[in-house]
Amino acid sequence: MSLIKSISGIRGTIGGRVGEGLSSVDIVRFTAAYCVQRGQAIPNNHTIVVGRDARVSGEMVDLLVTGTLISMGYDVVNIGLATTPTTELAVTAEHAAGGIILTASHNPKQWNALKLLNEQGEFLNDEEGKAVLQIAEKEDFTFAEVDRLGHITRRDYLPYHIDRVLQLPLVHKEAIAGKDFTVAVDCVNSVGGLAIPALLKALGVKNIIELNTDPTGQFAHNPEPIPQNLTDISRIVRERKADVGFVVDPDVDRLAIVCETGEMFVEEYTLVSVADYVLSYTKGNTVSNLSSTRALSDITRMHGGEYSAAAVGEVNVVAEMKRTHAIIGGEGNGGVIYPECHYGRDALVGIALFLSALAEKGCTVCEWKSRLPQYAISKNRIDLTDNEAIESKLNRLKTIYRNERINDIDGVKIDFEQGWVHLRKSNTEPIIRVYSEAATSEQANLLAQQVIEQWKSL
Repeated sequence: MSLIKSISGIRGTIGGRVGEGLSSVDIVRFTAAYCVQRGQAIPNNHTIVVGRDARVSGEMVDLLVTGTLISMGYDVVNIGLATTPTTELAVTAEHAAGGIILTASHNPKQWNALKLLNEQGEFLNDEEGKAVLQIAEKEDFTFAEVDRLGHITRRDYLPYHIDRVLQLPLVHKEAIAGKDFTVAVDCVNSVGGLAIPALLKALGVKNIIELNTDPTGQFAHNPEPIPQNLTDISRIVRERKADVGFVVDPDVDRLAIVCETGEMFVEEYTLVSVADYVLSYTKGNTVSNLSSTRALSDITRMHGGEYSAAAVGEVNVVAEMKRTHAIIGGEGNGGVIYPECHYGRDALVGIALFLSALAEKGCTVCEWKSRLPQYAISKNRIDLTDNEAIESKLNRLKTIYRNERINDIDGVKIDFEQGWVHLRKSNTEPIIRVYSEAATSEQANLLAQQVIEQWKSL
């Protein structure tokens, strides 16, 4: 059993002993702590939005969270089965004090989580998240008396979300409809099955090949949208001659794309391609995290903007986007953040912008990919021993590679002329993640191994 407490939320496997898995007691305790933190931050607002993905434990967790919110005197706007970005939008639409999204994102079905939002529909920042964890440790809660209990309102926010996407100036519904695209989708039997076909129909797509769109929570494959998990849709796109395939994770904030040949467009290039389209119309800056492809920086400079890197994590990317007034940003895991809609990773926004660009370009998905800067990423790891001096070793690496460009806001990233290597300690495993990128996979692997061997020699 696992329970991971972080500033962005509480994640764990369902069941087990209190404090070891995401037990019912833990769900109640952290929900109550969140209420206290929200009460301190927004004292005159007692409304919280709750949305969930379709995983098997979702209904149980929803009942516990909603009941706890009511017992703390909060009114709940429960939007039921809903994507993460839909829930984020609902928070601001309801003028709520915050929101809780019940999803473990790409984790397998035995996991669930409470993802915590502020009043702007964005993930709690470092200070807010730490406050929730500290309050939860005290477990000294005062629950509402009977006449001060909260109430539940149930609403469906998917139509609102889709309408917001359709209203974006760079989403060209008529152009998409005119191309008569055939689009395949894999929604891994979660809430994407409700959202993505509905969005495509609203965009004028008539030929939709649906795969795993029944939101049963019984994931048809490992739910992380990476190539080894997407063999079925790759085959179907190729055999059914679809123009493009779209794959989302269980809460629909990550978007992977499949070329018409059945090859993966590569998750790193979801953001790059959409940014290329947006920047061609709107000059400005971009942001991604340190472990994301250099291609976004290349594209941004090509369009006359400036690129900035943030520490890994959506909350960090959003903060850097606001600081630099970026017009688009996100993460290399297929997460597109387009502030014109809202500050959150949103696969619906990504699909609408991608199809608008594809309709405009008049080329195939493979042809479009070939026109973008070409890089290959290698993902490796270093297993840690119990007494390993991580910070000391990272500092020594910075000294060894002092003649290269170094960024140490999140671990250490070494920018070589021919590529980069980023080392950072995992928040969930006793490992150092080592990501590297270069023009070819061979070069990326060589760079990574060079730095890994250096680490081992320290």
